[in-house]
Amino acid sequence: MQLNLFGHNPAIVASAPGRANLLGEHIDYAGGIVLPFAIPYRTSVGITARTDKKICLRSAQISDEIDVQWDEIAQWQGPTWARYVLGVLHVLDRDLPGLDIEVHGQVPQGSGLSSSAALECAVATALNEMFELGFTALELAKIAKRAENEYVGMPCGLMDQAASMLSRENSILQFDCLSLESDYLPFNLREHGLSILIVDSRVKHELVDGGYSNRFKACETARRSMGLDSLRHLTPELFESAQLDPLVRKRVSHIVGEMSRVEKTVSALKIDDFLAVGQYMTETHSSLRDLFEISWVEMDLAVEIGLKNGALGARMMGGGFGGSGIFLLPKVQIPQVMSEIETVFAKAGYRPPQSFIAEPSAGARIENLS
Repeated sequence: MQLNLFGHNPAIVASAPGRANLLGEHIDYAGGIVLPFAIPYRTSVGITARTDKKICLRSAQISDEIDVQWDEIAQWQGPTWARYVLGVLHVLDRDLPGLDIEVHGQVPQGSGLSSSAALECAVATALNEMFELGFTALELAKIAKRAENEYVGMPCGLMDQAASMLSRENSILQFDCLSLESDYLPFNLREHGLSILIVDSRVKHELVDGGYSNRFKACETARRSMGLDSLRHLTPELFESAQLDPLVRKRVSHIVGEMSRVEKTVSALKIDDFLAVGQYMTETHSSLRDLFEISWVEMDLAVEIGLKNGALGARMMGGGFGGSGIFLLPKVQIPQVMSEIETVFAKAGYRPPQSFIAEPSAGARIENLS
């Protein structure tokens, strides 16, 4: 990839991946354990110091040319993609020079694959190396999360940024969103003739709107009303006896069930019981559709087709209301599943989906300019 949007090679380049999530949907902000992994698509960021205090942003995918003074960042309003970059600078709050920052993104936007976290983590990784800031990978993930929470206004948990920073090849990241401890589970699907297929429905979502925030607020309402530090501490007995609004109870029912499914999935992965893993994935889709109510018709249809054509498990993935799904299936079934989904989508008048095989990949890194 040629990085020279400013007419010169950048002083440093970092890249960070998007992520898929095997299981643990919408429980990161509830203190749950999640099971993400990095996908092969990455966002690269090149940075060069300037002699003034101006931040100049350019993107290979977007025509915006954005120039902002350091002292204007705190109050700046503009395109969302640029706010992910400026948010990291705002949270770092360091006396740094002006910067030329160019972005080359491969992670599809609005597809539930965390293009925003990939961008934030690439920026944070490059700045950390360039100015010898000394942050660990986990600390950089926290900085990226704060940028999204405090500057962009998206109340996400830490899963996306942790996956983008900490993932390893051929492994599932077992990340505890309460203790922030992490472990790695082997995920060598090739040995079992299996693959992960990601299907982008091409229904774009924008999570800074009310749908995601309303689910987050419902969970926070339940947590506070039950006097808990985290919904991770919610027992079945307390949940049963709690006086909750019916809609809030419905939302929290997903949280309770998903935490249980993650626990069972970890046990299944340790003994390569992929039939069980697939079952829990499908159960999660039903829960997200019926209890959290964030699925959408195109993905419901894709999941149904996948399961009818040999998938061990299938579900929507990400914040919801559009984006992608994740399918666990025998490798030999991939062409049939992809073809059938494309055919049925065309007959229904939906946009053509885009699919790719996702092998667990490495997290954020500094790229060799040579």
